Amino acid sequence: MLLAPMRYKDYVWPYNPAAYSIAYQRQTAVHKVPFGRYYIQDMGMSCRVIRGQGEFVGPNAYEEFKRLASVFYQDGPGLLIHPLWQASNAYFTGLKLEQEPMPDYVRYSFEFQERFDGYGENLTDLAAPGLPPQGTGTAAPARSHTVAGGDTLWGIARKYAVSLEDLLKANPEIKNPNLIHPGDKVVVPA
Repeated sequence: MLLAPMRYKDYVWPYNPAAYSIAYQRQTAVHKVPFGRYYIQDMGMSCRVIRGQGEFVGPNAYEEFKRLASVFYQDGPGLLIHPLWQASNAYFTGLKLEQEPMPDYVRYSFEFQERFDGYGENLTDLAAPGLPPQGTGTAAPARSHTVAGGDTLWGIARKYAVSLEDLLKANPEIKNPNLIHPGDKVVVPA
């Protein structure tokens, strides 16, 4: 099966890393109570951690690793698109050379921590008396694209000059950006 390449922010892996793992964790706190007993308090889900290992091979292997490292140094979260898992907004939290790099071979490992997006980031601004609320105005009409055979979300975003992240935000029903079908309607933000 041919898989789409893994992507993070503006970096596209030339070939997918060899191994992946994903860890789901729940945080708990243990409280002691009288007579040697205890109570466990559920503190909720922790962030999902995505780890993997890969290799860059070929005459520019170390240069490719340096391109990946430059993405690691960028601030803030970005859109992580994995060929099999749901896309997520994540922080690039770890990048490690697993052995001394050679010009034509680099073995590395990486780690991403998913950012929790379970709440809205848009807070309602309270306008001063007599002033209209901020952000009110006429929104530009959204466009629509009908998926044809061979279309990808990446290609649709490029065609309409919008970011893939904005395209996914406008289409929350798309859980796997690597899985769209001919005839699907994709909302294209203005």
